[in-house]
Amino acid sequence: MTISPATVRPVRAADRPTLERLWLMFRHDMAEFQGGLPNPDATYHSDRLRSALEDDDWAAYLFTSGDRPVGFSFVRALSGPARVLNSFFVVRGARRSGIGMEVVREVISRHPGPWKVAFQDSNAAAVAFWRRVATEVAGEAWTEERLPVPNRPDVPPDAWISFTTA
Repeated sequence: MTISPATVRPVRAADRPTLERLWLMFRHDMAEFQGGLPNPDATYHSDRLRSALEDDDWAAYLFTSGDRPVGFSFVRALSGPARVLNSFFVVRGARRSGIGMEVVREVISRHPGPWKVAFQDSNAAAVAFWRRVATEVAGEAWTEERLPVPNRPDVPPDAWISFTTA
């Protein structure tokens, strides 16, 4: 199946069921790097999903290719000193097609200024992707540091990339 160019749009109320299903896929993928089992009802914690849909200082975006959902992103701290790309997900069937770079550039362009993005060093694909994103959007003007995960002394620190866009 050919992946057509992606569309990025703010999440609408009618998108909630789609976003909830994509969230399960995202959390399942992240469990490989962050640990954790699903809840007894086979869901994962969804505090970030709830915040992205209900908090005015967050923005939630749905990515589609034609009429098919291919991912989402959540941006928080819209009124803060730096936007934080809190969650970013592309379904496996669309990965390595260029859609990830296409949609992240669009999301970042909607909120110019300072950015911070966290990922896990053990997720080799994320490491390569986020370093490439930072270089494409900020040239050599980006930094990377390791910071402990709040309330999670049992997991390795997250890697954080920081950059600024115009």
